[in-house]
Amino acid sequence: MAIKAPRGTRDVLPGESYKWHYVEDMFRKICSQFGYREIRTPVFENTELFQRGVGETTDVVQKEMYTFEDRGGRSITLKPEVTAPVVRAYIEHKLYADVQPVKAYYATPCFRYERPQSGRLRAFHQFGIEILGSPYASADADVISLAMLFFERLGLKG
Repeated sequence: MAIKAPRGTRDVLPGESYKWHYVEDMFRKICSQFGYREIRTPVFENTELFQRGVGETTDVVQKEMYTFEDRGGRSITLKPEVTAPVVRAYIEHKLYADVQPVKAYYATPCFRYERPQSGRLRAFHQFGIEILGSPYASADADVISLAMLFFERLGLKG
């Protein structure tokens, strides 16, 4: 029996990886133009972070997380989303003491135990931006402007 990629995952082969590079490079350039800096958080976190940050009663926490116990008996979860880890890093590393707001972007693997279907995989890359420490609605406008420019530069309409 041949070993295949696990259900809900896919390989990005050499003939198509250039497309991924193009999209990722475009995302990074636009984020930099808008004053965002990259943040990288661990691929796994303490399970409690998602229980508290996403909510214990959400589908993500109750049904979709890849959670396991490490050798030290701690409950660990593969990252199902990125906002909670970014906020954890913001607090843990006292980024709130820096000039505000902190504008961060990420392009990272995430994992959710979902029913695989068209456009929805169990292992996927998530691009995102976060503005932390701003009380102004203009921060939302900044996010919308960045997203519109990104989609426009990719040639997406709508």
